[in-house]
Amino acid sequence: MTLRLELGEAAAAPLRPLTPAQVATLAAVPELVTVTPAGAGLWRPAGRQRVGTVRLGAGEGMVELRIHPKLPIRRLLALLHDASDIWQPQQVTAARDDLLVPALADLLARVADRALRGGVLHGYVHHEDALTMVRGRIRTSAHISRRFGLPMPLEVAYDDHTADIPENQILLGALDLARSLPDVGGSTGRLLRHLAARLMDVTPVRPGLPLPVWRPTRLNERYVPALRLAELLLSGASPQLRGTGAVQMDGFILNMAQVFERFLTRQLTTALKPYGLRCEAQQQHRLDQQGRVPFRPDVIGYRGGRPAVVIDAKYLSLNGSPPTEHLYQLIAYCTALGLRDGHLVYAGGTTGAEPYLISHSEITVHAHVLDLDQEYDELQRAVGEIAERGIDTRGLIGSGGGRRSSRRS
Repeated sequence: MTLRLELGEAAAAPLRPLTPAQVATLAAVPELVTVTPAGAGLWRPAGRQRVGTVRLGAGEGMVELRIHPKLPIRRLLALLHDASDIWQPQQVTAARDDLLVPALADLLARVADRALRGGVLHGYVHHEDALTMVRGRIRTSAHISRRFGLPMPLEVAYDDHTADIPENQILLGALDLARSLPDVGGSTGRLLRHLAARLMDVTPVRPGLPLPVWRPTRLNERYVPALRLAELLLSGASPQLRGTGAVQMDGFILNMAQVFERFLTRQLTTALKPYGLRCEAQQQHRLDQQGRVPFRPDVIGYRGGRPAVVIDAKYLSLNGSPPTEHLYQLIAYCTALGLRDGHLVYAGGTTGAEPYLISHSEITVHAHVLDLDQEYDELQRAVGEIAERGIDTRGLIGSGGGRRSSRRS
C-alpha cells in the first residue's frame, strides 16, 4: 500500500508510524525530506527547500510525497515566470489554486493551447542518410569512402520541412509528462491529451534526457511562453538528488532556493542595466591566486568589464543580523574580486538598518530583505529599491568598483 505523505516546505510534520521499507525510501532522498526517529515505531518527517509531488520507491516502500510551498501558488508562479505573458492569475483554475502540480499542468495546457492556435510550427531539419534515390545533394566523398564503388544506396544530405523540431519535441514531452502527474485530470487532462494529439508526428523529449537546443526567433515567438514552462516541468521531473540511485522516483519537484536565486538575478539584471551594469549569474572565479579554490557568486555586476558589485541570494528568513558564515562568505567574495561592498538578499524576515563594516578592512556587507508574499508589482519595486541602495554604495560609484588596482586577478 502506498504511503501518502503531506508536508510543508521546510517544516516538520506530526509524528506517524512508518515501516522499515518506507523509512529506507525516504532516507534515500535527503534533499527532499528528513525522517527523525521518535521511538515506539514513530517517525517525524520534515520537508526541505523543495516543493512539488513525487512518487518514490516500489512495493512495500512506495511513498507518494507531496510538499506544499510556503507561498500561495499564484505568488510562486509569478516568481517562476517573472510576470511575463505566461502568468496571469485568472489562468489557473480556482479549484486547483492550492496545489502546485495541478496548477502548473493547467497553466501548461492553457499556454500550449494558445501557442498551437496558429498551427503546429514546422521547420527545416538537416538529414544525412543513405537512400535508394537522390534527395537533396549527393555526399560524394562519403559515398566513395563508405560504398566502395557500389551505386546504391546513395549517401545524400537534405533538409526536411517537418514538425519534428526541437520546439515541438520539448512541448510534447512536457504535455505527456503533465498528463502523468498526480492530481492532474478532468478538463486539464482532456486538454493536455487533445494538444498532444496535434503533435502526433513529433518525437517527445523524455524527462531526464538532455533537452534539444532551440533559440527564440520571429518564427517561434508564439511558442516561447509555452517552451519556457515546458522546460521548467521537464527539468523538475528529473531532479538531481544524491539518493536517486537507490530509489525509483517520478513526479515534479522545484528547488525553491534556485527559484529565488533565478528570480532575483532576472530582476537585478533589469534594475541595474540603466546604471551601466551588466549582470552575470553563477560565474566561476578563484579565491586564491594559484586558482585552486573556485567559487561561484550568485550575481556579479560588471562595469567596464570589471566587477563592480557582488550579490548573494539567501532563501532564508532573516531575524536581525546575518549568520556569521554568510558574512564570511561575502567577505571572501569581496576580497577575491577586489570589491569594497557586498550584498546579501534574504527571502523574508527583518534586518538592521546599518551595514556591517568589517574590522581592519575596507569591506562593507549590506543585508536586504524581500517579502515574497506580496503582489508582483510591489515585489518588483522592492528589488528596484535594493538596486538603488546598491548604486549608492562605494562599490558601484567607484571607477569599476575595485579596491586595489594593482591586485592580481
